Parts: sequence; structure tokens; C-alpha cells
Amino acid sequence: MSLQYTPMPAQPSPRLVLASASRYRSELLARLRIPFEAVAPNVDESLFDGEPPQALALRLACAKALAVRQACPDALIIGSDQVAVTGATLLNKPGTHERAVRQLMLMSGKPVVFFTALCLLNARTARQQTALVPVTVHVRELDEAQIERYLKSEQPYDCAGSARIEGLGIALVARLEGDDPSALIGLPLIKLCDMLRSEGIELP
Repeated sequence: MSLQYTPMPAQPSPRLVLASASRYRSELLARLRIPFEAVAPNVDESLFDGEPPQALALRLACAKALAVRQACPDALIIGSDQVAVTGATLLNKPGTHERAVRQLMLMSGKPVVFFTALCLLNARTARQQTALVPVTVHVRELDEAQIERYLKSEQPYDCAGSARIEGLGIALVARLEGDDPSALIGLPLIKLCDMLRSEGIELP
């Protein structure tokens, strides 16, 4: 009697959702060439009293993933958040030219640490993987004329730290310290690849 082997049908790849409205994070995730959709999370990003920047970034990354779980119950959900600090000062998105000038003057000649947090939530199993990826940017000594020229050229008012490092903002930098340059832009792709592989996603 001969036995016949009937292969099991391949399981479809899980739906991948980026819990973010950031075009920068979408552009980064698109580098992996995996189909995904972006869903804007509704999350209160207020700082808790006495909360360290690392804890804030991790809390918000997880909160963003959890915020879209109900709408995407079958998905792998990516949440990410970034907090920048110089000394004890938290650097938010400036929003205006005047605030950006003040931030860059404060950062001049100093190290700025960007803490980028990542959360990958399997909405089906509730498995949650997290990571915190720091990158230190050593800013050159800047004078007011340099700052004005830069801001008028790039207008990075939606970037924490008032500089777009993937663009002309690299000219403001003396050196970088960190393991993943993509973390500085807002999504740590090296860690994310490890997390996706652990969920069965095939990557090159």
C-alpha cells in the first residue's frame, strides 16, 4: 500500500499594521518591502510626573500598538515613539520657527540622546515584544546665522530636536553613537526585523 503525502496549504502572512500617522515611519517601514497599512492611534502623549524619557518612549510605543488592536484584531501591530533629551531637557517637536531656533541654540555643542522605543504586538496572541534603541547625536557648535540658514532651508518643525538628520540636518552633526541609524529617523529597523522574524515573517 502506497502512502500519499498531501502538503498542508501555506498559511497566509499576518496582516501588518503600523500604528502611526508619521510619514517618516511609513517611509522607513516601506524599505522592508512588506505590505502594510498605517492606522493613526489615538493616544494621550502627556508626560507623567517624574517619568524618565526612556520609560515615556516605551510606554507610548506600547500604548500606540494597543490603541489600534481592537480595530485590527488579526494583525501584527507596530508601535513606536521617540523622545529626545539634552541634559535634563526634553526636546519636543518645535512646531514654530522661534521654538526651533531656541532648541538648536540649546543643543549647540552638546550631546542629544534620541530614545526610540519599539513595540510589536501580535493582536491574536497578545504577545508583545519591546525594545529601546538609543542614538546619541553630538551637535556641532552652531551660531545663530547657521541655525537660521538651516531652518529656512529645511523647516524641520515636525521633528523632535528641530533637525532632519536624514536630510540637510546631517550638516549640524559632529558625530553619532548608536547601533541603528534608522532609529534616529523614528523606527529601529534592525530590531524590528528580529521581531518580525520571531513572528514567522520571512525577510531577506
